[in-house]
Amino acid sequence: MLIIFGGLPGTGKTTIARELARQLGAIYVRIDSIEQAIRDSGTVNQPLNDTGYRVAYAIAEDNLRLGRTVISDSVNPIQLSRDAWIDVAHRAQVRAAEVEVICSDPQQHRQRVETRSADINGLRLPTWEEVISREYEPWGRKHIVIDTTGRSVAESVEEIRESLPK
Repeated sequence: MLIIFGGLPGTGKTTIARELARQLGAIYVRIDSIEQAIRDSGTVNQPLNDTGYRVAYAIAEDNLRLGRTVISDSVNPIQLSRDAWIDVAHRAQVRAAEVEVICSDPQQHRQRVETRSADINGLRLPTWEEVISREYEPWGRKHIVIDTTGRSVAESVEEIRESLPK
């Protein structure tokens, strides 16, 4: 199974995706880690555009073909990237579940964005202004929505586990 996470920075998606991966023993593929490694390599002197996503698609597909559950962690802001993840699942002939993580309380969301620290060396986190002005398209199909406002990580993970296709 491919579990595809998406959501704006600061909603809690990375924390939840990691915990779900730990509980399921799943392969965890994080776009931020891939993109920062590419930047750190010094071989790219231009915007990455979809480079990190393309690398992640390939890693995910390889592991899905080995029979592993894969969790992708990214903002996944546009329908094009969401469709590409679904295509990965189809090529690997596995089920896919899409999970959008939101924080419906703007004050709580802003506080999270402004007080968090990077856990990837060299990664510059976005400002609140960058988060709210970021391109982020509505999801065009049925998916799991997790609102982290006032909820624990454990509650969010449990809701996802209960909502995953059997």
